Amino acid sequence: MSFEPPIETCKGTIREVTIGSDTKVGGETTFPFHLWEGEMPNAPMVAMEVYDEPQEWPEAVQKVYADVMSDPVAWARKCQDEFKADAICLQLRSIDPNGSDASPESAAETVRKVNEAIDIPLIVYGTGTPDKDADVLKKVAEVMADANIPLGPVDDANHRLIGAAAMGYKKPVVGFTSMDVNLAKQLNVLLTQLGVPEDKIIIDPTTGALGYGLEYCYSIMERDRLAALVQNDGKMQMPILNNLAPETWKAKESRVSEEEEPTYGNVETRGILWEAITATTLLLAGTDILVMRHPKAVELVRAAIDGLQAQSKEKVAS
Repeated sequence: MSFEPPIETCKGTIREVTIGSDTKVGGETTFPFHLWEGEMPNAPMVAMEVYDEPQEWPEAVQKVYADVMSDPVAWARKCQDEFKADAICLQLRSIDPNGSDASPESAAETVRKVNEAIDIPLIVYGTGTPDKDADVLKKVAEVMADANIPLGPVDDANHRLIGAAAMGYKKPVVGFTSMDVNLAKQLNVLLTQLGVPEDKIIIDPTTGALGYGLEYCYSIMERDRLAALVQNDGKMQMPILNNLAPETWKAKESRVSEEEEPTYGNVETRGILWEAITATTLLLAGTDILVMRHPKAVELVRAAIDGLQAQSKEKVAS
């Protein structure tokens, strides 16, 4: 007697959100890569980081971008043309009030230049300082009125200001909450009550790196997806973005030298694997957009996506 594995179909569907001109994320009717139980019409995306001012990074990544770190436009082109990024996530670190404290006008001009230089979708991220982010992202929405650029992070402290600007200029928003399902749902409720369409919301549930909260992050994302797909909770049926690169590359294990920790092995290989393993784990938890840094880590993750899709299709065929 042959064994027939049970098929579990979900009641809910993750909404599709369009970013850029016509790129769609989300749309799943099943858990990650369970293609024998449902559909994943849009493969997970890899968005590569670009910063609007030079960064002090470990040598493993510093050397990759040394020629473009002072020019976000060239940096974005390099990620698009050389590393084949699916999207660019422009991190506006220059606006940090504790750093350069750049003006909203200056940041918006940088966004305009980067967007004009690339053909792939652009995502714009502030620093997580609610008041300054609100001022800057409102100006970005105004200057980039005709561009479908997701704006984030949006939290409960600034959702009204950024949400109103996003609605006015028809921009998607990335809602950021701190590893809590109820807080994520509450923010989505607040945004929709404000008038932001549900198909213009992406969830950033906060990301931990391998060894630094990743297991808790995974469990929260898993519960997000259970609520959306199994419980058919309409306020949780949004695509997920994970801004994982900053968390990964500040972990001790991805930075500490071989002299300090000789048993850790080659520091460059270690850092790349730290990012790739973190990203692959988050894929399995339900991520739709991965924000990554090192091109070799990106290659490994793309291979993982292709492999998981191929295995799932084989299972469907059999």
